[in-house]
Amino acid sequence: MRLGVMFDRDLPPERLIPFARALDSKVDDLWVVEDLGWTGGLTSAAAALAATSALRVGLGIAPAPLRNPMLLAMEFANLARLFPSRFVGGVGHGVQEWMRQVGAAATSPLTLLEETITSVRALLRGETVTNDRLDGVRLVHPPAVVPPVVAGVKGPRSLAVSGRVAQGTILPEGFGPAAIAPALERISPAGEHELIVFTFLCVGDTAELAGPKAGAARFLSVDPAEVFAAEGTPAQAAAAVKALWAAGAGTVVLRPVGDDPLAHVEGLLSAL
Repeated sequence: MRLGVMFDRDLPPERLIPFARALDSKVDDLWVVEDLGWTGGLTSAAAALAATSALRVGLGIAPAPLRNPMLLAMEFANLARLFPSRFVGGVGHGVQEWMRQVGAAATSPLTLLEETITSVRALLRGETVTNDRLDGVRLVHPPAVVPPVVAGVKGPRSLAVSGRVAQGTILPEGFGPAAIAPALERISPAGEHELIVFTFLCVGDTAELAGPKAGAARFLSVDPAEVFAAEGTPAQAAAAVKALWAAGAGTVVLRPVGDDPLAHVEGLLSAL
């Protein structure tokens, strides 16, 4: 069971390095975000890896329509060679409205995601890849320690694709323990597969959760009351994290709210 913390996309980028250093050796993972208009996920991952010594750094997530699989493989391989065993690459559909805004809308998001993940994994293994998007390409410097490639998805068919081609699945903020078993049934992985669950964290006054929960509810098409979070007292927040682990999450990634995210993390850690 792993514990991670997300560097929220709304935090100024210059706070990333001190944020990462404050968490080094305190938690297992640091996750960075790639959302349209905010920051580049791979540059954020590289900065966090260079500034720390123990954290595994995850990219959650690169949008497949916006990122050519060869370019993704080149970047993933570079990070894996520079920081062996410390990087995990997340790939997803991307928000379709955002993809349309930049002229990258996919006609078949499921097919594109499967082809992207399959191609990236093959390239990272040092294979030559030819398909509809790539023509006989390979990496000159494939990594000796191949980083895991995981899929950030939520729908039933996308979960099935993740189980078939990825090495792990990221479930977005709002998924609670009761939703994990159905998700795992949809994923139905053929082999070892890491389930990573993002969850909001708010220790103390939970008023700060109203906005994030409302956004997650819209994304998941559920009522805000159904959005799961680690919230309340440190003991209550810790119990929520433990419930996710008990339900089958291999890694729980906390997304602390507000302008003082590390205070929420410290509160939780005091009770774990």
